[in-house]
Amino acid sequence: MDFNEFKELAKKRESCRDFDPEREVEIEKIEACLETMKLAPSACNAQPYYYYLVHGDEAKNLSKYFQLGKMNSFTKDAAAFAIVTEENYNLSAKIGSSVKNQDYKSIDIGISAAYFTAEATSLGLSTCIIGWFDEEKLQKFLKTKSKIRLVIAMGYAKNDDLREKKRKTSDALYKIISEDK
Repeated sequence: MDFNEFKELAKKRESCRDFDPEREVEIEKIEACLETMKLAPSACNAQPYYYYLVHGDEAKNLSKYFQLGKMNSFTKDAAAFAIVTEENYNLSAKIGSSVKNQDYKSIDIGISAAYFTAEATSLGLSTCIIGWFDEEKLQKFLKTKSKIRLVIAMGYAKNDDLREKKRKTSDALYKIISEDK
């Protein structure tokens, strides 16, 4: 893959809020997303997360845990959900996090979600990362006490037209410091 191929993939990846309720996601594509997520780097290779994948009728029943009024009402049409929990560090990541006062878990979870959603995009799927959910009800459903950090709704978009990306200017996002500049 060259730079332009990756850039095109990044341009295609966007949050979908209009899933096609008639299309199921093939389990093989979900498994491919999970396998790619496993390749994500993490502090001290701790991989302090766990993915629960809810698919089919179970996903339809689960969508109510992501909604409040009209907020996230689009989740009713998602074909599947990846629910990401925060798990324990390994010893070296725990020590490093404490010494450096860094929350490596959040960073690692974000990176793994980026890998998961990029793979989904490469397979023609659409995703939306959700931070608003009823954590207690999800924990009960999953039979876990682990902290739920995010949910990834997935499915096929009703409309494949890409929206124009609205981004900050380069000056607002980065500065290159180099002897060459």
